[in-house]
Amino acid sequence: MPSASLQNMIRRLRFEKGMTQEELALRTGVSRQTIMSIERGATNPSVLLAYKIAMALQSPITEVFQVEGTLVPV
Repeated sequence: MPSASLQNMIRRLRFEKGMTQEELALRTGVSRQTIMSIERGATNPSVLLAYKIAMALQSPITEVFQVEGTLVPV
């Protein structure tokens, strides 16, 4: 069965900006553990948090997060 999943480039973009997980967490108002969980793909962020992460990384949200896969046909 086809399904869509959320992939992210947070780790790569953080490294490019020289930013630690702790710094990103402070800038977005969440814990470092939350950032780590999102980076690993274990947790999906809320829409608001996804935008905050993109803003903190100074990147378009579509560069930070991508959807892979397809929707279930109806």
